[in-house]
Amino acid sequence: MHACDTMEPNSAAEILPGLYRAVLDRVAQLELAGHRDAAGLMRSKGTRIYSRSWDDRARRELVTLLRQHGVDASGQPRSARRARNRAARTA
Repeated sequence: MHACDTMEPNSAAEILPGLYRAVLDRVAQLELAGHRDAAGLMRSKGTRIYSRSWDDRARRELVTLLRQHGVDASGQPRSARRARNRAARTA
C-alpha cells in the first residue's frame, strides 16, 4: 500500500486553509457592515477551530460556522448568491 492510497482526494488538511480564509473574509464583511460583535465571535470561534487538529471534525465545524454567518458552501455570502439568482431570472 502506498502513502497516496491512504490519502483522501480532498483531505481536511487541504481544505481547511481555504475554509479559514472564507471565515476571515466573512469577518471582514461583517465588520464593514457594522456587525462588530458578530464578527468578533466568528473570528474567535474560527481561530479556535483552526488552531486544533486539522481533521474532518474541524472541516465540518468551519463549514457550520460559515453557514451560521450567512455564507454558502462556495464561500459566498447568501445575499450575494440570491442577488445573482434574481439577476439571472430577470435577464
